[in-house]
Amino acid sequence: MRRALILAALLASPALAQETASREAGLAAWESIAAAASHPRCANCHVEGDQPMWSGPSYGTTRPHGMNVYAGESRIGAEYLSCGTCHAYREEGANDAPHMAPQVADTWILPPPEMAWFGRSSAEICVQLSNPDLNGGRDVEALAEHVQESAFVNWGFNPGGGREPAPGSPEEMAELLRQWGAAGMPCPG
Repeated sequence: MRRALILAALLASPALAQETASREAGLAAWESIAAAASHPRCANCHVEGDQPMWSGPSYGTTRPHGMNVYAGESRIGAEYLSCGTCHAYREEGANDAPHMAPQVADTWILPPPEMAWFGRSSAEICVQLSNPDLNGGRDVEALAEHVQESAFVNWGFNPGGGREPAPGSPEEMAELLRQWGAAGMPCPG
């Protein structure tokens, strides 16, 4: 009996080692994903309420978006002053002016409240992104596609105007999301 247990443990060890390595690779991918998701270029608009934030080195202290801006339930400011009033839709051209409202080739909008993660820990964001009920109904491939195709996400990696970009690129983040997914979407903690 003892010999059978030892044999079973030896046979299981490669699978256990492979599972551990896969988890470690997934957590390493997550670390880079979390660095981008929690960066001000991404997190400032991923808020629970209807007021985006201003944070990051160029803003000094973290504070609500200036000019008393609220996005309302519409998430585009329709109830107050449309986000597009300053964040105009723009097909071409970079956001090179340092103190100009960023513009992208899409209607400026806050993500839905279930996708809020401003101020949350890496582990909390991980749990949120791994759950389709909390991430806009996306599986890992849809998350990767969103990162590659969203005008807002792309702007975060190339904001222009001397603004600090989120680390990485949309292509790198999409690949990291796929690696994280292949490892079973492990979360820290």
